[in-house]
Amino acid sequence: MKDDFPDTFRNISRKAGLQIWTINNMKMVSVPTKAFGNFFEGDCYIVLNVAQSIDVHYWIGNSSSQDEQGAAAIYVTQLDEYLGGSPVQYREVQGYESPQFRSYFKSGIIYKTGGVSSGFTHVDTNSYNILRLMHVKGKKHVTAKEVEVSWNSFNNGDIFLLDTGKLIVQWNGPQSNRTEKLKAVLLAQDIRDRERGGRAQIGVVEGSNERESPELMKIMTTVLGEKPNKLKDAIPDEKHDQMQTNSVRLYHVFENGGNLVVQEVATQPLTQDLLLSSDCFIVDHKGSSVMVWKGKRASKVERQEAMNRALGYIKAKNYPPSTGVEVMSEGGESAMFKHLFKSWTEKGQTKGLGSTHTVGKIAKVDQVKFDVMELHAHPELAAQQRMVDDASGDVTVWRIENLELVEVDPKTLGQFYGGDCYLVLYTYLRSNQKQYILYMWQGRHATQDEIAACAYQAVTVDSKYNGAPVQVRVVMGKEPRHFLAIFKGKFIIFEGGTGRAGAANPESSTRLFQVRGTNEMNTKATEVPARASSLNSNDVFLLKTDRVCYLWYGKGCSGDERVMAKTTSDVLFRQDKQVVMEGQEPANFWVALGGKSSYASDKRLQKEELIHSPRLFECSNQTGRFRMTEVYDFAQSDLDEDDVMLLDTWEELFLWIGKHANKSETTDAWKSAQEYLRSHPAGRDPDTPIISIKQGNEPPTFTGWFDAWDPLKWKVSLIADLSNSPNRDLSNAGIGGDGYRAPGGPMSSPPPYRTHGFEISPKSPTIPKAKIPPFFTSVESGKYLDPKLLVNKEASELPEGVDPSQREEYLSDVDFESLLGTNRADFQRLPKWRQNDLKKKAGLF
Repeated sequence: MKDDFPDTFRNISRKAGLQIWTINNMKMVSVPTKAFGNFFEGDCYIVLNVAQSIDVHYWIGNSSSQDEQGAAAIYVTQLDEYLGGSPVQYREVQGYESPQFRSYFKSGIIYKTGGVSSGFTHVDTNSYNILRLMHVKGKKHVTAKEVEVSWNSFNNGDIFLLDTGKLIVQWNGPQSNRTEKLKAVLLAQDIRDRERGGRAQIGVVEGSNERESPELMKIMTTVLGEKPNKLKDAIPDEKHDQMQTNSVRLYHVFENGGNLVVQEVATQPLTQDLLLSSDCFIVDHKGSSVMVWKGKRASKVERQEAMNRALGYIKAKNYPPSTGVEVMSEGGESAMFKHLFKSWTEKGQTKGLGSTHTVGKIAKVDQVKFDVMELHAHPELAAQQRMVDDASGDVTVWRIENLELVEVDPKTLGQFYGGDCYLVLYTYLRSNQKQYILYMWQGRHATQDEIAACAYQAVTVDSKYNGAPVQVRVVMGKEPRHFLAIFKGKFIIFEGGTGRAGAANPESSTRLFQVRGTNEMNTKATEVPARASSLNSNDVFLLKTDRVCYLWYGKGCSGDERVMAKTTSDVLFRQDKQVVMEGQEPANFWVALGGKSSYASDKRLQKEELIHSPRLFECSNQTGRFRMTEVYDFAQSDLDEDDVMLLDTWEELFLWIGKHANKSETTDAWKSAQEYLRSHPAGRDPDTPIISIKQGNEPPTFTGWFDAWDPLKWKVSLIADLSNSPNRDLSNAGIGGDGYRAPGGPMSSPPPYRTHGFEISPKSPTIPKAKIPPFFTSVESGKYLDPKLLVNKEASELPEGVDPSQREEYLSDVDFESLLGTNRADFQRLPKWRQNDLKKKAGLF
């Protein structure tokens, strides 16, 4: 069968990594690694990414021919079959690429004019015969498009790279932000290293302060002509980012007599059982993408025609040609696809640790034991178990009374009333430093004023601890695991009333409590209506009457559950308990419940933990509607200090607030998270716990979702900030301002750290030579080196004259901050041991 495939497929590697081909004369031609990220507008490309899953993208340039597009689609179908049908296929259109596709190119994507004839197959690292202007856009994922080399192409809001061969000038629009500037300089560095062999230099001009860069401005005006008095206003970014929509529909698409038939099957929320292995289906995530699901037993023709049917569907629906398309096989579904379904389980998956149970429904969760002492050593375990520690910290509880905080009597700790709101402050130690979690528990019958006062008082408590507490909204009945654990098996919810001193609660002669849990970490008692229909054969119930207290054991409850129910019942009622086994109830038991009636008594069911990969989003509501940009293959470095980020782990929602996030985004963060849950196409529980985290105060339940989390990444900046005077101008601490310079590459003449004058590309022979100002002057040498000459090098391998113990002194400002995670001035304020620790991690020691 392998002989039926193109010869090119024989060279495909199944090792993790990226492989790219272009379509040349209707054939797949491999693209060299040095050209990755460069896409000619007249071509089509096939991109294969092998990681934990296999993804195949085919990219369509705006100027590519229909023949090339058709050939690319055919090759993708063949490639899918060659790889066993496991890849997820994506159709990408220039300018509308999916976040996942853009995430492959960390330095950005460059759109080049022309096509295969432009000679992309050879990257000449010694060629300086270049003159081009690139328009750079984007914060998370950068794209650069070649535009007319003229001031007419500029605007005040974006960044432009003037590439003259030996020099790349980055011009930052006055309205561009620090993140965009940093991303642009990384793109400039990538061009320098890959296309010029590291031999070009990079200069930066701040459009708001051009007088500070006279030499670079002289070069720009020589190439572009005199700058006009006024440039165009900032151009709003095109809204390529997907706006979440809850309009999701499932269709069965098939041919009948040569005609394409589209038959609607269901609307959201979708359930997994609607997908039949014998058929192919389309999920229309309207306004976002079209996804094709191929059942394992679908015919070969149906599977091969999946992409064409998706395109035919898009055309029939009059959707724009840029609409994203995903094609996947049963068992190889993408994370985004699974998130559109109310529930998703995999065959043979393990059972979960716990979940909210609805009274009267049968459900059981196998309890997985774990060593709580390993939670800090293994944050990924803490994240999976939703436990920051073993719940042995200090607990303080306040109740909202007359809109103020009143501390709860320690004797009644763990007893919560549905008519109240509470603040619970949990304090624990991590690395001998105090950490805080502030839970905001909202009773089902609390007034809106009390709920608002609870949020207001949370801000007050948060301020008292300098913003350190992690804030968690908890809705009655939806308590997260750690919240239950801190009350040591004595967490009790009274349906109504209030716990206020002297308050007259409506007393009932009969009260019924459902007790669930197998140990101190997961047990709670919840008051339910005192009637027989509330019983459940899988649980223990406590029935209190005027004369007696019954402890009712359902047939399906375990010995551990009975022990914990006995402990909880001792908290509620002091009198002796009469044990009643299901099926042996005395007549008075049924009388107290208003008579015998049917209740949930089926065989114990096992509830599987939903399989959903965590997803990270950059949140924005600047347009007046909630929008989010997904960050694929996310890492700690994707947490942007200027933004509010949303991490969805399905069971919990984390809001991470960067220290430079604007006030509007920070204020609206909670509202945005609630809107995200409300509008989620899978019909998510709107009471899912929402956890607010400030940068630098991340608990292990958050950091565990990230690989190789560095707990000191922001601590360094915090120490430096505290060391500075209160009048320090922070605008110059990062990108922008006088302190910002970009690095150049290694020089061609020894010694390698010498700064040379600049000579323009041969393409512009009339431009005079100009001296480039130094990009960085260190305290001692006045010279800088490319990081490649310093990092992870033995002393004997370093350039002549470099002090092995002070190699950070030969780095430019941008390289210094990139490698060490802090700027030069803040680094000097750190103790020596901490400096050495950072240098070791950066390979500079």
